[in-house]
Amino acid sequence: MSLRVVTVPNLLTVLRMVLIPVFVSLLYYQKLGLALLVFVSAGITDGLDGLLARRFNQKSQFGTILDPIADKLLLVTAFIVLSLPSIVPQPYPRHLPVPFWVTAAVISRDIFIVVGAVTINIVTGFRRFRPSWLGKMNTVVQILTLVFILTALLIPSISGYLPTAYTTVVAFAVLSGLHYVYLSTRIINEERPSVE
Repeated sequence: MSLRVVTVPNLLTVLRMVLIPVFVSLLYYQKLGLALLVFVSAGITDGLDGLLARRFNQKSQFGTILDPIADKLLLVTAFIVLSLPSIVPQPYPRHLPVPFWVTAAVISRDIFIVVGAVTINIVTGFRRFRPSWLGKMNTVVQILTLVFILTALLIPSISGYLPTAYTTVVAFAVLSGLHYVYLSTRIINEERPSVE
């Protein structure tokens, strides 16, 4: 694991964070097509940074910390903003704005994981956290759902499928959260002998 900060993957991660206020501003001013384009671009950087880090051996401690932060900032911000009635153009397409229970599930899952990670670190000293496959799938589902929501703003006729997308997001949030509980329990049990 490199200590380098300025690498192409890290620059892509920083770019993703820079695109967040651009995305929100475009939504606020009802530039929906551009907002969709910016969000898709940000989502692409999410896949590219990890791919380039592995391909060119540019994994770094900085990137390991910053990448999930950038992901969560983008996704949580998008869900919150798309839950605001003042952002969604009127007349509202069916099933929009995003229901609060969907956004609450997304935020609660992330807060739960952060609190759990901090607790494990305090109790055991463990800090080598890695995203699980279910956690990665959760991120992919959220990105695809947000792309679909933004597309539904442009093409209201497809908004009837949004409840299925919402249910899928919440299901993955719950499942990945429960999976995290299972992994956390294993970590605590494995690390306990070394701290007693």
